[in-house]
Formats: sequence, structure tokens, C-alpha cells
Amino acid sequence: MTKRVAIIGSGMAGLAAARVLRDAGLTCVIFDKSRGLGGRMATRRTGDLAFDHGAQYFTARGPRFTALVEQWRADGVAAGWFDDAIVGAPGMTAPAHAMARGFETVMGWEVTSLNREASGWRLHAGDDSHGAFDAVIVAIPAPQAAPLLETGGVSFPELSSVAYAPCLALMLAFDKPLAFAGVSLRFESGPIAWIAHNSSKPGRSSDRQTFVVHAGPDWSLAHLDETPEAILAKLSPLALELIGAKTAPAFATAHRWRYALVQKAVGAPCLWDAQAGLGACGDYCLGPRVEAAFDSGEAMALRLLESWGQHVSA
Repeated sequence: MTKRVAIIGSGMAGLAAARVLRDAGLTCVIFDKSRGLGGRMATRRTGDLAFDHGAQYFTARGPRFTALVEQWRADGVAAGWFDDAIVGAPGMTAPAHAMARGFETVMGWEVTSLNREASGWRLHAGDDSHGAFDAVIVAIPAPQAAPLLETGGVSFPELSSVAYAPCLALMLAFDKPLAFAGVSLRFESGPIAWIAHNSSKPGRSSDRQTFVVHAGPDWSLAHLDETPEAILAKLSPLALELIGAKTAPAFATAHRWRYALVQKAVGAPCLWDAQAGLGACGDYCLGPRVEAAFDSGEAMALRLLESWGQHVSA
């Protein structure tokens, strides 16, 4: 009988693990509390507007990820933006959708506990449940992964050492053209760390100029628990001045990323308890890059396969 693996989290790490396991002949089911794939490679859509409000771009260095990115580019789901920066096309979620093709996905379903039964692992969300699975891979931020794994009787002490910086993001759209001609602005200090000219990315609509603003980690932490309206009121005037907007945006909203940027990583590719059949992976294992999440997911899949006696080269 084909072994079944539950993967909690549809970001880059979870999807990378799923691809390796499928290639080895296993069945994977992907679960995510969000309605959309991709984790922080996210695109917010509202009416005819779209904003890449999470990860702004990614780079490729290693041969495995580089080969996949080249395939994405050939398939039209990724494109170069500036220098070596690559983006999903027409949005940052496009690569995730390409990776998830053919998998069973359960979206908008937040796993709250794991229970080992005679038939295998069962995932619970309130009164609902899914099972049975021979193994479970948890590919969500470390502060969320640790308590979930503990419901299944597994504790990885390494997770407690992981540190993140939060990020508060603004999404702005303008009906009238602005003089802003670049692709982005970076700032080493101050409330704002990054402004992306979102509509300058390949594959995006040019009907209206759109911008994504990321607050710096210190400012984000200080204002993390404020309402979106309060964040917008404080940060928007600063952003408008920096991009040279003389009038208010036609659309503006804010988003809170509580676990945005890994500041202290585990320093190991993944975490795996072979006896329990539970593991954890994510960018927090190796560092704050999309490719690090990919590498962690592939490493997680290989560890699982090796523990089952299947030696596969990624």
C-alpha cells in the first residue's frame, strides 16, 4: 500500500518536500489554514488590484533551485525583475500554484492537534479531522510548529531558539500616474525599510500604479498589535512623501506579518523524529531566503525517505 504523508503548510518548504515525496512514489496531502497557496510568497487581490505584499522577490544560487526556477521561467510563471531578482508571474503565488499542481490540497483548514491512532496519524481541526497518515511534516513558522508537534508527543528544543522579525506592510494604489520611475527604494534605518513599485514587476497590470511598503523590523515590532487602520494612518504619510505622491491613494490597506524575517536560524536543514514519523522544516532551519525554505523542504523529504529505507537523490 502506498504510504501517505500529511504536509502542514503550503509555502515553499512544504511544497518542495511534497514534490520529492511524490517522485518517490508516496501520496501527499497538503493542508493550510490560509485560503491561498504560497505562504509568504503571497499575492493579495482586491477587485482588479493585486499586490505582492509578502516576499518581494527571490534569487537562485544552488543547482536544484536554479533548475526549477529556469523551468518556471520557461513556463511563464516566473520572470526577472531587476539584477538577479526573480518574481512569480503574474503574481508571487504563481510558482506555488505550479508546484502544487496534481496534489490534493485542503485549504482554509487550520490543524490544531495531531493524534496517533493504530492506523496512523490523524489531523484535527475542531470537530473535523483527516487521516490516516504514515508521517506528518510541519512546514509552518517555528512558533506555530512547536506547540502543534507537542500535541503529537514530539518536542524539538531547537525550535525555541528560532527568532523572527515582524513586518508591517502597506498596499497602495493610485488612479493618477506618479513620477516615480524606479523599481524600489531601500532604507537602512527609519520606519520604512523597503518600497516596491509593485506595478513595475513583469506580468502586472499597468492600468494603475501600485506600491508595497514594508516597515522596518523595529518599527514593526513597536506597532505590531495596532489595528490596520492605525498602522495605515501612521505609515502612509511617510510612504507617500518618499514616493512623491501629492494626492491620497485610491486604495490603501495594511497587513501584519508576525513571522516575516528569520533572524536566528536552527542551523540544520530540517528536524525529524523517525520513531514518531513527525518532522519540521522551513526557512527558519537555514536562513531568511526563499531558496533556504526550498532546500529545507527537500532535505526533510530525503530524511523521511532514508528513515524508511528509501535512498533517493534529490
